[in-house]
Order: sequence, then structure tokens, then C-alpha cells
Amino acid sequence: MLKRVWSYGRPYKRGLAGILATIVVISSLSVVPAILVRSLLDEALPNEDLGQLTVLGVAMILVPLVNAVVGIAQRWFSSRVGEGIIFDLRNELYAHLQGMSLRFFTATKTGELMNRLNSDVVGAQQAITGTFVSIVSNVVSVTVILIVMFNAQWLLTLIAIAALPLFVIPARRVAKVLRRITQQQMEHEARMSGILQESFNVSGAQLIRLFGRWDEEKGKFSDAATNVRDYGIRRAMVGRGFFAALGLVSAIGTAGVFWLGGFMEINDIITDGTLVMFSVLLTQLYGPLSAISNSRVEFATSLVSFERVFEVLDLETDVPEPESPVPLSGGAGKVEFDDVSFRYQSDEPEGLEAVKRFSWRRDRDDGDVVPQASTREWALENVSFVAEPGTLTALVGPSGAGKTTISYLIPRLYDVTEGQVRVDDVDVRNADLRELAGKVGVVTQESYLFHDTISANLRYAKPDASLEEIRHAAQAANIAEMIEKLPDGYETLVGERGYRLSGGEKQRIAIARVVLKDPDVLILDEATSHLDSRSEALIQQALESLMQGRTSIVIAHRLSTVRAADQILVIDDGVIVESGTHDSLIADEGLYAELYRTQFETGRGLGTPVEVLEHQLLSGAQKQCLTVG
Repeated sequence: MLKRVWSYGRPYKRGLAGILATIVVISSLSVVPAILVRSLLDEALPNEDLGQLTVLGVAMILVPLVNAVVGIAQRWFSSRVGEGIIFDLRNELYAHLQGMSLRFFTATKTGELMNRLNSDVVGAQQAITGTFVSIVSNVVSVTVILIVMFNAQWLLTLIAIAALPLFVIPARRVAKVLRRITQQQMEHEARMSGILQESFNVSGAQLIRLFGRWDEEKGKFSDAATNVRDYGIRRAMVGRGFFAALGLVSAIGTAGVFWLGGFMEINDIITDGTLVMFSVLLTQLYGPLSAISNSRVEFATSLVSFERVFEVLDLETDVPEPESPVPLSGGAGKVEFDDVSFRYQSDEPEGLEAVKRFSWRRDRDDGDVVPQASTREWALENVSFVAEPGTLTALVGPSGAGKTTISYLIPRLYDVTEGQVRVDDVDVRNADLRELAGKVGVVTQESYLFHDTISANLRYAKPDASLEEIRHAAQAANIAEMIEKLPDGYETLVGERGYRLSGGEKQRIAIARVVLKDPDVLILDEATSHLDSRSEALIQQALESLMQGRTSIVIAHRLSTVRAADQILVIDDGVIVESGTHDSLIADEGLYAELYRTQFETGRGLGTPVEVLEHQLLSGAQKQCLTVG
């Protein structure tokens, strides 16, 4: 652990050396006032030496002045090192988390991740720039003070340090107790952060208000905050009791030195100046000695933050970057599923639960970690199909059948459990993740927008896009007219998760974003689900234009949107139960025909009777000519 901790301090060796140098200077200066007092009492006053008295007075002024200047230098070195370590840890942690699959994020509360990136990283930094500096400073101070005291009177010095074992013994027990309390307190703080994040994001706040659950949420937060408070009190009381014991030991040692020193001064063994110097140095000695005894406690508790950061960094991503990526360039966008099976559940704990090692048991015979049993439910089983370049493949089936899961595997949001997913004859696990992301464009059922301007959200697909390109993409998605009517146009802020826009407007901006990306493979997951009848009719033509020359995979509950597909795959319980064209599947009288009749004979699954009539009367091409009023 210490070797790994030091790896984060190694890049800042010069800064740490500067800190150590300032510690030596400050610690050396701390004993100078006591030496000056001794010289004043034993030399300047008895000899009535006005010159020496003046020198001692000037020295008394210079010591704190120099100490202040060196202290500022120490603070500069310390802040440079500390903030640098925070920067490095946060960057490494953020980059590592970005490489995790969706499985990790669906199993983890965002607030708990934020707690690791903020509180735990700051605590880890404090271990180096706080605890480490404090330990070194106290060790140097004790060393310098003991050297001065031994040179002045060795016997009194031995009496002063005779109580040292009484400082060390209790520290071992207290360190273990405080470490455990600190771990528990941090876990409850992470839980509290998770509740805050869920309650204060727009969706959570809306849900709480709609269901009137203020009291319940306040109770949940109060319970978590109560645990944080109680463990904080326990931590404070254990620490206070420990320091009270150290204070008693210091008092015993001081009393012994005072009695023996007074006896020696009465018998002219030592001078008055030496006794006064010892009195001053004792207060400076027992403080660092107590701190050194407590350093085991402080170091143990401060390393808890490092442990929590390392736990996350040690999590292995289940979508790792290939060591030797196979290029995808040159392909036209062929997509192939080869006997693919997939399940969301893992054999091991998921998310941050995977780092809580105490929740696992160990086999007593061989020490192997045995994961807790989990239910294995396959989302996809033995799925095979080929989407040829430039063709349209439609995925239909009941909700929860596995259609969206198929769309997750193509851009490698998850890795398959068995089989292969290939794009342009390359297993996606062997492709560069960034190249794959550029190859595949997805419009999800629930579009996400950042709390930024419309132009910034569109440029997320192409950072160097010109305003003209952005406008063209917006026109293709039938959103340009709405944007240009806004007071700030493309510089309008969309709000948290795009909540200032309607569902249809967000969906069309998401479509425009994919238009700007210009991918070879296009995945539309209910891309028109949030559009009213008029908007859907107007945007179908844009979507057809967008799909031209691309391998398109459309997921739809509205079967009217897939009638013109080159192939239709009917998914049920994770299995392809039917495949073919619209006409052939209707003729087969299977699940597709049943779903089709359910929608078009009863009108369920469509928006309005106008849509039902429209789809019954018009073909896919003719439908584009109709403007639903």
C-alpha cells in the first residue's frame, strides 16, 4: 500500500524535498527561543551585558520573522504537491470509470461515484501533504529538541522521555478502532451522497413532487445523515479520549522533570537558565511526541481514503481496449451476429459492490473467493443474423424481448457473453473503441442532452462542425425552424437533461446529432416515439434520406415504421422466432402477424385514429406525402 501511495508522490519529489527542507528549518528554529532565554538568564543578566541583551532581543524578533517566511514557502510547496496529487488521482479515476461498461453504471449510484471522486480523493491527498508532513515535522522537531536537551542535561532528558512507552502502547489499539470507524463513516457519507444525487436531479425531483413523497425522502436522507453524525461523534470521542490520556502522560513526565530539575537547581547542579529552558522545551517536546504516537492513528485513518480510491482503480473493465486493434476503415457497415448469447447479470458482484471485499466469503480449504449466487436470466440466446451494407433491418417484438439489448452490443456498450458481434467482418471486441463509436450512430429511445447550448449538444457528434453544417443537420431532423424561433437560436441553453425542451424536440435534436455524425451504421431505437402525428409524418422522409446508403437497424413497437424493411427480425424472450419481409411474415401467420393485427385492427400502439386510418390506406412511400393536420 505504501509503495503504491508513494507512486503518486514520486512525480513531485522536488516539491516534497522543498517541504522537508522547510520542516528542518522550522523545527530547528523552534528551539532557538528556549536557548535565547537560557542565555538571557545565565549570561546577559548576571553579567549586565547590554550588548548581548540587545542581540538576544533582535534574535527574538528575527526567529518568528524567518519562521513566517519559511512557513509561507512550506505552504507553497505543500499546496503544489497536494493539488497536483488530487489532479492526478481524479484524472486517473475519471478515465478508469469512463472505460467501464453500462453494467457498472446501472449497478452503481452516481452519488457514490461522486463521493469517491471528491471526498476520497481529497482524503488521499491529505494523507501525503497532511499526515506525512506532520509525521516528518514532528520527528525532526523531537530530534532537534532532544539533541539540545541532552547537551544541556542528559539525566533530565532521560526522565523526560521515560514516559515514551506510555505514548506508544495505547496508539496501536486506537488506530484499529479509528480506522474501522472511519471506513464506516465514509460508507454512510457515500450513501448520503447517493440520496442527494437521486433527489436533486431533475427526474428525481419531479418524481418526488408528483407522488408527494417529500417526507419519505427526507426520512431516508435523515437516516443516512444520522449515521454519518453518529460515527463522526464516535470518531471524535475516541480521538478525544486518546489525547486526554496522552495529556495525562505529558503531565506526569513534566512533573517528574520539574521535581528533579528543581532539586538539581537547589543543589547547584544546573543553572536557573537551564531549568527554564527545559520548562520551555518540555511543552515543545510532548506535543510532537503525542503527535508521533498519534501518527499511527492518523496514518491508518488517512490511508482509508487511498484504499477506497484504489478499490475503484483496481476494478477490471468488462469492455477492455484491445491491445492490437483491428482497423474498421474501408468497410461499408456490414453488421453480423454470430450465435450471440448475452445476460446482464454477472457471476460476480457488480458496480461498487464488487469492491466491498468483506461481503465475500472465502473457502476454508483453498482460500478461493466464492461469489454469492445470482439468478442467471439470458437476455439473448443464440441470436444470428446479417445486416448487409445499405440495407434496413427492423427489430420488432414485445417489450422486454431483447431488441434494445441487440442495439447495445453493436457499439459495444456491453460485451457478449457468448458468440461474436462483427462490424465489417471485425469482432467489435478487437476494434478500437473510438473508431467503433465513429462507425456506429445511435438514436436512443430516451435522448440525453447536456446542460449546455443546442449548438454544443449538436457539436458533441462533430466538434469542428461549422454553423452551416449544424443548420443542415437540424433541417434534416425537422428542428431548424423551432431552433431559429428561439431568442438565442442555436446558443439557447437546453437545461438539465434538456428539460427546457419537449420530448419531441429533444428527440429531433438527437436525430440531428446523428445526422451530423454521419455514421456507416445507424441504429434507431424508437426514434419517433416522442413525436406527435404531424412531426412523425414530417420526419419520416428525413429519416429515410438519412438511412440511404447506411446499414440501418430500426427498433420499433409501431410496426408501421418497419414495413419497408429489407428484413424484419421478430424477437421474443431473447430469441429470433421469425425473420423475413413484411409480406412473408404476414403470410406466415406467426407472432409478427399477431402483433400487426393487434395494432392495426384495434388501433393499439398508434397515437390517434388518424394514424390508424393513414397507415391502413397508404403505403410507406405514399405516407410521406401526407401532412397530418
